[in-house]
Amino acid sequence: MTDGAGAGGTLRDWMETRLREQLAPARLDVIDESHLHAGHAGARPGGETHYRLDIVASAFEGKSRVERHRLVNAVLDDAFKRGLHALAVRARTPAEAA
Repeated sequence: MTDGAGAGGTLRDWMETRLREQLAPARLDVIDESHLHAGHAGARPGGETHYRLDIVASAFEGKSRVERHRLVNAVLDDAFKRGLHALAVRARTPAEAA
């Protein structure tokens, strides 16, 4: 989805760049799982609608699970506006990931 990424990249690339810029994660995995949802609500031909995110960042220190998810969703707000339908998030601090 070039619309979500800009400059011809994928939505995944755009999301990864935004998360790295805003949250400086120690670990980041952005996985496109759209193929698992073909034919379901929100799925589109070409994918880039359903993602799984595993992120480890100091930015999550002292925040609840809900606060962490809200922070990630705020960083990726434009992705939802450009076609992201579902995002599964695992957000941990470096200590929790050790």
